[in-house]
Amino acid sequence: MNLTRPLFLIFIFSFGVAAQSPSKIISQANKALGGEKILKSVASWRQTGTIRRLSDGALGKYSTFAAGGALYGGMFDLNGFEFAVGYNGKSGWMRNSKDGLRTLTGLSAREFQAEALYRNNRWLRAKDEKAKLASGGTANINGKPVNVVVMTTARTIKLKLFFDAVSGLPVREELQWNGGVKTFDYSDYRPINGIQTPFTLKVGADDETLEIKLDEVRFNEPVAKSAFDFPVVSNEPLPDIPSLLAEIRGNTEKLDAILENYGFTETRIERDVDKNGNFIEKNSETRALSFYRGYRISRRIEKNGKPLSAKDQADEDKDAAKQVAEIEKKIAEKEKRDQISVTKSNAQDAERRITLADALRNSLLINPRRERFGGRDVIVFDYEPNPASKPKSRTEQIFALCTGAVWVDANSKQVVRLDAELTKSIGNFIGKAKRGASFTLENELVNNEIWLPSRADVNFQIKILFAGFTINNLIKYGNYKRFETEVKGATVGDEKKP
Repeated sequence: MNLTRPLFLIFIFSFGVAAQSPSKIISQANKALGGEKILKSVASWRQTGTIRRLSDGALGKYSTFAAGGALYGGMFDLNGFEFAVGYNGKSGWMRNSKDGLRTLTGLSAREFQAEALYRNNRWLRAKDEKAKLASGGTANINGKPVNVVVMTTARTIKLKLFFDAVSGLPVREELQWNGGVKTFDYSDYRPINGIQTPFTLKVGADDETLEIKLDEVRFNEPVAKSAFDFPVVSNEPLPDIPSLLAEIRGNTEKLDAILENYGFTETRIERDVDKNGNFIEKNSETRALSFYRGYRISRRIEKNGKPLSAKDQADEDKDAAKQVAEIEKKIAEKEKRDQISVTKSNAQDAERRITLADALRNSLLINPRRERFGGRDVIVFDYEPNPASKPKSRTEQIFALCTGAVWVDANSKQVVRLDAELTKSIGNFIGKAKRGASFTLENELVNNEIWLPSRADVNFQIKILFAGFTINNLIKYGNYKRFETEVKGATVGDEKKP
């Protein structure tokens, strides 16, 4: 028995899909559950009942709830072991009696977000959420034939859905969780407000099986937004958020100076979904990067895992030298105009490091808390769009429309992790980034002096004129080395010998 592994697989409420092609399966499932119109009318729900662990018969209370198209939470207890989870649209959290309370990060965060969206919307908003539906063939469950649909989210999470081939009702789900799979079996359907609802749920993961018997299910019952927020459990004082952002902003100049002494590699991997709903890696490119006076110098060194030819590499080196010359020219011209700071046009902004504190100045910062992340004390807060904000730069405009969470190292006051999701499409008829675009960045402490990127997940859809494009990239950073940025008369990126 392993209660420390993610038992929040318990938090289930599900509808289903049906047979043959994904569209036919979906259509039959909608009809079997009560009709697409009534399913789309559900804005919130709450269910309560009892939970039993089959291995020893331990009993407890169970409840779960959802609202707003994305908010999701629940709790249960088994012989005094308490467990609770919540997703507030910006970040997810989990708490149990043994390990305490923490914000979910990495793969666990993406998996829980995917489950939260599914519990709210099933497959009804798959297109809007950039999820792809694929046929998973057929199977047999408890002696009955079922049709299988694989739903892969824009953030690379796969949900496998099983539907009775005759009735069209959902009979099983297999969801990713913590490197494994948790299963949900559904039975004892009863009509509630015109919706066929399973009252018996069997959940399995980590060699444990839990049975849930529902006593009550209510649709469109108001659920307080606070029910999904990170619980306040610590009396330890928290810093003033504006002051914290000021400290982060104040560190920027110092960090940029340190960053100029580092070279590193960036590997960008392009991903897509195949016909079976699996994420595949299509192309990759590795570039060597360094910084000079706050500007990024970039050279490509690999393509699809293979080094460039001698000629192509020589061309890349020449281009890097050209980048340095252009930077020197721009800085010299601005200094002649007595501009103390080096400002750039929007076209040049992409080359310069983004100051997170500046980007978040137009957001509402909420739910501050203290946690441990990567073995260090961190301060975490959620953020959401501020209706009263008046962003100036393009970067500020984009962040002003984002929601997410930020992790800040309590000692160095540097950002160690960032989650962001675009809440509204931005752009015009020529080019537009669509709602739902997401970005996750994780940093690592290098040489015990600076937090630098280790991994980024980027997913967004853009529309240029009448064509649409989906970009789903995994970016890996590494090979950090201290360099002396003596760019004049030397090849950019040459390591200075001791």
